This record gives sequence, C-alpha cells and structure tokens, in this order.
Amino acid sequence: MTQDTLSEAEYDAITDAAAHWCMRVHAADCTDEEHRAFKQWHDAHPLHAFEYEAMLEIWDVAEHLPRPDSATVIPTQLPVQQPSRTWRQFAVAAGVCALALPLAAYTGWNLGWLPNSYEHFAATDNVRQVTLSDGSQLELNLNTDLTFSNYKDERRVTLKKGEAFFSVSHDLSHPFVVRAGEGRIRVTGTRFNVWMYQDQVRVNLIEGSVLVTSDRSLPGDGLRLGPSMQARYKHGDYMPQISQTYSGDTSLAWRNGKLVLDNLALSEALPLINRYLNNPLQLADTSTGSIRVGGIYNVKELNNLANSLPKVLPVYLSRNKEGNPVINSIPQQPPKS
Repeated sequence: MTQDTLSEAEYDAITDAAAHWCMRVHAADCTDEEHRAFKQWHDAHPLHAFEYEAMLEIWDVAEHLPRPDSATVIPTQLPVQQPSRTWRQFAVAAGVCALALPLAAYTGWNLGWLPNSYEHFAATDNVRQVTLSDGSQLELNLNTDLTFSNYKDERRVTLKKGEAFFSVSHDLSHPFVVRAGEGRIRVTGTRFNVWMYQDQVRVNLIEGSVLVTSDRSLPGDGLRLGPSMQARYKHGDYMPQISQTYSGDTSLAWRNGKLVLDNLALSEALPLINRYLNNPLQLADTSTGSIRVGGIYNVKELNNLANSLPKVLPVYLSRNKEGNPVINSIPQQPPKS
C-alpha cells in the first residue's frame, strides 16, 4: 500500500484505526499487548503516524473543554452496540461545526473554554528553537514534546515530556502558564527552565519571578521563586521543595549539548541520564544508588554511558526480565586479618 494508490475506503480505514488507537492508548485499561500492537500499526506506514497525530490534536484540545456538571447530566439509555464509524462521524461533525458555526468558537473563546490558536512542537535528536504565536521564545531539549494554546485568560503550555527553556514575552493581563506533571508554573514575563522526567519536575528561575504549585487541583497560585532559585516536585507532593542555586549551577548545560554530573549519587543522576536513553538504567538496590558519579557528557552520546560505567565505578551491569540494564554494586571484600 502506497500513499498515491490509496483508495477512499483505505484512507477511511486508516482514519478509523487512528481514532480507535487514540482512545485505546489513553484508556486506563490499555494492555501491554495493545501498546505493542499500536506501535506496530503506527510504524507500518507514514500515513498511520500522520492520521494518529491529527487525532491527538483533537484529543488535546478536547481535554481543555469544560466537563458538564454531574448534577445537570440527564441519564440516557445507551445502545448496546455503537456503529463502527461513530468516532469518525463525530470527528467529521466536529470539523463541520468548527467551519459552519464560527459563533460557537467565538463564544467558546469569550468564556475561556477554547483557544484561538493551538501549536504543537517536538524535538527529537537535536535542540530546537521555536517562537510561539505570542512572541515567546523557547529552546527544546532532545526528546521534548509540548503544546501551546492561547486562551482569553491565559497562555498555556503543556509539557508532555522533556525539558524547555522559556523566554516569555511580558503581558501582565495575559499570564503564561506551564503545566508539567501534576503541577503548574505561572508567570507574566520571565526566563526560566522546566525539566521533567516521569513524575519528577524541576523549575530553575533565571530572571523575573514565577509561582510554582505541585498540584494544580489545590487552591492558590503556589510558592514564589526569585532569580537563582529552584523548585522540585513529584507526584503526591503537597508543596514543591524550594532551594537556592549556586553560581556554578550546571543544570542548563544541555543548551550547549552537555550533561554535567557534579559528584551526584547515582539515585540522583539516573533521572537526568535516563531521559536521554533508549533503555533506561535501573538500580539494583539503595546501596548502589549511593555510589557517586561525576563528569561532563555529550547528550547525544549518552546511550553509550551504560557500558562505560563499570570502567569508572565499582559496579557491574545485569539485565532485568524486561531486558533493561540494571546497575549493581560490586561487593567489597572484607579486609584480610
């Protein structure tokens, strides 16, 4: 099957499959087998990836729509079976409504429900510089994915994974909000860096001020950072941890293609390393995690780091049942009497 010989039926089938996979991979009960099947489908043809990305755009915007109040929902009897093309019909109908009912979009904008612009940016193998529609400048680290939506009451970035450095255009009446993990960073105009790996988030402020909350479902705007301050949080944190950074802080070395590990325990270093790796490293136990590591590394060559660790640290590598490398400390020999 090639793109120029696709029939309408074949193209419709790809769109239907993209809608199906978009719903399944976002479902809480999606299995590992389904994830593998999705990846196989996604990589089988360039159009599969293209249609899936288009469905993700619809999905991301839909997440920002207000949910109906449960008290006002009228229960209805759902049919036992839905037609196979329901999702496609819904997507087409949504597109028609967007074109035919500009008044609805205007109302959604005025109520703060819908953005008037939506942008998606990603960086894979190289650092990328982008300019948002509001004039803000961003630098994206390797393996970074984010979206930008411009709402009436705020400019909103959702950092899905990775790391970005922000130079935000100043606008007191139109705050700039970064959603990362379960928390939020709120600014009006400043320069700062946001790093995220799994559920861990770190915010470094360079200039201006930001308000950081570790759980955006809680009331209030969070804790205020000043220049040369850092905030950290992870899943379940009621408040972020605030600290002062020192003059030799190297957390922004990625902008020059470097990762600097300044005598860190392996337990602290691995989240910084793993976000660059195809197969993340794991620790065998807490004692291994206490071993310290240092050095300056090229971020594009970090996939070679695992094999070099036993040459510089008292460790050896093994594999877990998933095939990922595990770092083990070498037991120390007791002194001879």
